[in-house]
Order: sequence, then structure tokens, then C-alpha cells
Amino acid sequence: MADFPFDCVGFDLDGTLLDTSRDLGEAVNHALRFAGRPEMPIEGMANLIGGGAKRMLWRAFEEQGGIQQDEFDAIYAELLSHYRANIAVHSRPYPGCLEALDVLAAHGVKLAVVTNKFEALALDLLGQLGLTDRFAAILGGDTLGPGRSKPRPDPLLEAMTRTGSTRFAFVGDTTYDIDAARAATVPSIAVSFGFNDRSARELGADAVIDHYDALVPTLERLGRAG
Repeated sequence: MADFPFDCVGFDLDGTLLDTSRDLGEAVNHALRFAGRPEMPIEGMANLIGGGAKRMLWRAFEEQGGIQQDEFDAIYAELLSHYRANIAVHSRPYPGCLEALDVLAAHGVKLAVVTNKFEALALDLLGQLGLTDRFAAILGGDTLGPGRSKPRPDPLLEAMTRTGSTRFAFVGDTTYDIDAARAATVPSIAVSFGFNDRSARELGADAVIDHYDALVPTLERLGRAG
């Protein structure tokens, strides 16, 4: 169906495609226990997520008074070890997500993942959930090398190159996502149900959705608007 306004739609992973909050939160609490620090309520960790696991853990320590860098490195390694072993225990697609992806695929739209999660972790997570084959490109925060992850536009532009896209839109939940889309000069949609580091309607996206049922109509509206 060639009349769809976008030939590729990119998605952030954590807090956009998948609710990974419990697995990430339990990894952070494992690291805090390892460091002899008190655990944090997992329900309150959503504001820590964004920019990758290292930033998430660093923010957790900041809320507890901070930590020296030389101590942090070993604890971060412990977090990664625990998370790799428990990456898909509780993580699942958000309601309506898979159905929306099916509709886009039926329109002939290619799909891409652009996350600040390490590429290997993103591939492992998507693979364990049986989702890898849905995506024509999967880029992690380390795919292009240091200093080239979101909010830089580089990974979005690379996703466009890998998919051959000339009409690209991006869906995310944080300032990292929306700022990257703005820098890449592509339309953006913010999801209000993710790990928003500020109110979804304050992120500066071209549109906001509250459920995946609204994704395809919103993309069509953005396409008509120009």
C-alpha cells in the first residue's frame, strides 16, 4: 500500500516498544545490594531510565548521595552481568504494540529499532521475545561508536540508510528520542506510557499518543500535515 506517508518507522526500545521497567529495576537493585546500598522501589525507577543502563545506575546512586567513579565501574559490571542473565523475565510489548506493528507491515512500512541500549543486549532481548525478524534494522547505543548515540541524530540517519528510507518517522518516550528526531529533521511521536523524563506533552514531539491504537492514525495525520 504505497500511499502510506512513511516508508520506515523507527522505535526506541525501553519504554516505547517494551515495558522493561521491572527487569531493569531488579538489575539496579541487584547492583545496589552488591554495593551495600539500600534498594529502591521499582515503581519509582521509571524516571531513571533513558540514555542506557550506565546512566540509569549512575542516577540511582546520585539519589543516594553519589559514588566514586572507581567504585562505580565494578558495580556497573555486576549490573550488566545480572541483567544479561535476566533480560526478558518480565519485559513485554506494551498493549496494542504488536497489532500496530502488524498494521504498519501490512502497509509495506519497514520497521527499525534505535535504542541507547547496547546493541547485543537489544538483539538478545528482542530475540528472546521472538521479535527480531520484525525489524529491518536494529541499532544500539554502541553501534556507531562512542559519542554517536541519541540524542545525536546519527543512529536515526543510519537507520534510514540501512532501510533505504526517504520518509522516516520516529517514536520514543524521552528527550533523548525526541531531540534525536528533531536533529535528524524527521517527524516524531512521543508515547505517554513510557519512561518519560518529562511530561510527554513537554518533550516537543510532533504528536503524543496514549495507546498504540493511536499510532497508525497519528502517523497518517502527520503525513498529511506535511
